[in-house]
Amino acid sequence: MSKDIKLYHGSQQIIKNPAYGIGKPYNDYGRGFYCTESIELAKEWACPVKKDGYANEYILHTNGLNILYLTKEPYNILSWMAILSKNRRFDINNNIGSNSKDYLLEHYLIDVSDIDVIIGYRADDSYFSFAEDFINNVISLRDLNTAMQLGALGEQVVLVSEKAFEHIEFSGYEVADFREYYFKRVKRDDLARESYRKRKKELAVLKDDIFMIDIIREEMKSDDARIQFYLSK
Repeated sequence: MSKDIKLYHGSQQIIKNPAYGIGKPYNDYGRGFYCTESIELAKEWACPVKKDGYANEYILHTNGLNILYLTKEPYNILSWMAILSKNRRFDINNNIGSNSKDYLLEHYLIDVSDIDVIIGYRADDSYFSFAEDFINNVISLRDLNTAMQLGALGEQVVLVSEKAFEHIEFSGYEVADFREYYFKRVKRDDLARESYRKRKKELAVLKDDIFMIDIIREEMKSDDARIQFYLSK
């Protein structure tokens, strides 16, 4: 990542001065300022309802910031799942789901107390349902990894420390017309869900896949060769 990067935050409001310490605590990575490097995605996020929104534009000066890349080694999608388990409210519908959450928190949760910016997946709409299916042992690790690529959602960049908020500078905004971007958002989510449904129909042969129950039973850690094998497929 360069020293300065351009970020966008989709909102129903123009936000010239992002404030540290506000926002919902049960977002993907807890309280923070959620951005993307894609103005198109920001415009979609700005239109969750049929009303025009704004793609706020910022420059983030990253020099001196401690940045956690969840999508790069030594971390993997289970590291992301652990953070998600800590912050989001999952619909746990069986005992395996409860044990899965506890196992992820114990063995995969990253200490982010000294982190300024987190870069990783966004569990938006359908993507959160994929995560719920995995934690409830419905889909395998490989299929969770595949599902998160559906719909080209991209990565989100989240400012989580007070220091990070001192490094961001507002540089303008663009209006997001709901007549275009509300429907683009819906279409992206529908595409991901449809691709996921088709993928689930192909899961007839699962005996070699790893499910959450296997990870618990075998006490697999993030450096386990079996996990690395299925994530690389």
